[in-house]
This record gives sequence, C-alpha cells and structure tokens, in this order.
Amino acid sequence: MAGLLGQAPVALASATPETIPEAIASSFDGRDLRVGKVKARTAAYTRYAVSYRSGDLRITGVMNVPTGKGPFPVVVLAHGYIDPQVYWSGQGFRREQDTLARKGYVAFHVDYRTHAGSDDDPANETSLRIGYAMDVINAALAIRAARLPYIDADRIALLGRSMGGSVAFNAAVIRPGTFDAIITYATTSTNAIDNFNRWQRYDADRARAIVRRFGDPRTDRTRWALASSENYFDRITEPVLMIHGTRDEECPIAWARTTKRGLDAAGVQAELVEVPGGKHYLLGDWPASMRRVLGFLQANLS
Repeated sequence: MAGLLGQAPVALASATPETIPEAIASSFDGRDLRVGKVKARTAAYTRYAVSYRSGDLRITGVMNVPTGKGPFPVVVLAHGYIDPQVYWSGQGFRREQDTLARKGYVAFHVDYRTHAGSDDDPANETSLRIGYAMDVINAALAIRAARLPYIDADRIALLGRSMGGSVAFNAAVIRPGTFDAIITYATTSTNAIDNFNRWQRYDADRARAIVRRFGDPRTDRTRWALASSENYFDRITEPVLMIHGTRDEECPIAWARTTKRGLDAAGVQAELVEVPGGKHYLLGDWPASMRRVLGFLQANLS
C-alpha cells in the first residue's frame, strides 16, 4: 500500500488559484488515500505514513490512529511555517498529534505541497499559499472517500497553527462545510497584506514576484483583498475556536482580535481564548489550552 510514498517528490505544472474567488470556483476531488508503512507504534496509537491526491498533486503526511475498534473522529492538522528545504514529514504539531490520538481522535497531519514527499507546486510561494488550503480541503475529501472502517468520516475538524491558522480560515471560506469545526493556535493575520509586510516584503526576490502578481499593497489593494479570508467570513458555517497568547512575539494578539471582530460581524459562531502572557508556542500554557481544544472537539464532533 505504500505506493508513491517512497519516491522523490515530482515537480508538476500547477494551476494554483491566486485568489479566494478563484479557489472557490475550482473543483475539489481529494481522493486515493493510501495508508503506508507503520512509522511508530505505542500502546495508545499507531503512526502511519499516508498520501492522497490533491488535484494533480500527490500530498504526503502522517496519521496517528488510536488503538481500538473505532470508528474515530478525525482532526486534520495544518502546520505552521517551516522552511520546505528542511521540513520532514509530520514535522510540527507533535504534542497535538500525540495527545489527540491518546484521546481517541485520528490525527491526520498534512505535509502540504512542496513539503517532504509531496509533489512540488512551483507557483505556491507567489500565490500566497492558497494551495495549502486546497490541500487540507482535499485531505478531508480523501478521508471521506476512503471509507476506512476505523475512521468516522462524518466527524472531521481542522486545526491550524500560526501560518496554518490562515490556511484554516482560507479553507473555511473557500469550501464551507468541509469540516465540522475549526480551531486555530496563534494564527497569522487573515489580511494578506499584514502577512506580506511581516514576513515576505523583506525577501527581495520573493517580494518582487508577489508584487508582480498582486500589485504593490501600498498603492493597489484590490487584488490583495481577494486573497484575504477576512473579506469572506460570511461564508463560514463551522464553529471556530481561536487560542492566542497576549504576548505572541510572532503573530500579534491584535491580529486575532481583529479576526474575532470580523467573525462576530459576519455572524460566525466564534470564541477567542486569550492566554495572558502567552507567547507564540505557549509552552507552559499549552496543557490548559489543549484542554480547551478537547472540550471544543467533544462539543462539536459528538
């Protein structure tokens, strides 16, 4: 069943959408979920290599399956930024992967295109990573299509951290109803200009390529607005839980507060849990925050 899991990633031509409306108009056909070799086994769960199809691309990842008969609900994990040149399959979210599986959830960690063994999408970096959202949407569709007996395909949540928070919000507005609940940790901004100014503007080559596609955000914000999930919050149908430290040094708490106001204005069922003094990785605050996550999952995946 390993299929392509052991092969080198392939560079394919990409028609990655550049804006949210373009992504909304795209077709989604997540399929061909392959459960590969066992990577680890504990008394509580088994860790597998996995892959699936996301459009023309094959995406890799890891999946922790709880010990027992099931079927178990699923949490798809959208990891934060890690340089694809050094990223290894399943990197990030190790605490969450372990805890979720021990608590009876299948933890399905997506590597994203151009990461680990996933196929390469050359356009991804200059299309503001809309493709990552397509990959997590297609992950959920592939999970449903696989009809694995130990998975409850009617109960799937999405958890995104840092950059993965923006991925989660993009997924929620692009294809509402794909997930039953959305959770974000320390999310980046839901305004694409904020993220560009914080991280990409000072990478000269990448910044020039992005500006060629979207225009200079200092003078022309039209296309940038089309790439910002905050302008499409009225499409979200899932309940949302946001967890964010008030002293986050990477993603300011102001971003999370702005997102929460936008969700409220759009009528989305949303909660923002502010962790006093919490920084980007929460560290000592993480166990308490995870209890909030587990309570939210219990309430919305029952």
